[in-house]
Amino acid sequence: MTILIDADGCPVVDLTLQIAKRFDAPVIILCDTSHQIEREGAQTLVFDKGSDSVDFALVNRVRPGDIVVTQDYGLASMCLAKRARVLNQNGLEYTSDNMDALMLRRYENKKLLCAGKHPKGSPKRTKEQDEAFVATLTDILASV
Repeated sequence: MTILIDADGCPVVDLTLQIAKRFDAPVIILCDTSHQIEREGAQTLVFDKGSDSVDFALVNRVRPGDIVVTQDYGLASMCLAKRARVLNQNGLEYTSDNMDALMLRRYENKKLLCAGKHPKGSPKRTKEQDEAFVATLTDILASV
């Protein structure tokens, strides 16, 4: 079991590494050339900048039972199809039960953008979000 991080814009890389170290879980950070993230205790793979280059590289590496950290619903859906456990930076574990609603929300937001309306952006990251992420990742690793 490996933890794979879609690291472009990911605010929980360091938290993930701290938790992974406690469980002796290997971590792979995947990023593009504009977001090179090197951390001790993790392998970093860097890919060309481009639409979804990191996403496709991650999907090609993920195996059943791996854990993926991403905020990308499309990537999460593909990783679920490969029987990985997937969670976002706020501790939400993506499942087949919640993926349809999340994809619908993404579609609705894209429709608003095309119509010239801009959905409200994400608020500033909170301590509670970090705590929820830590709790979810710890629970997943403890259950393996």
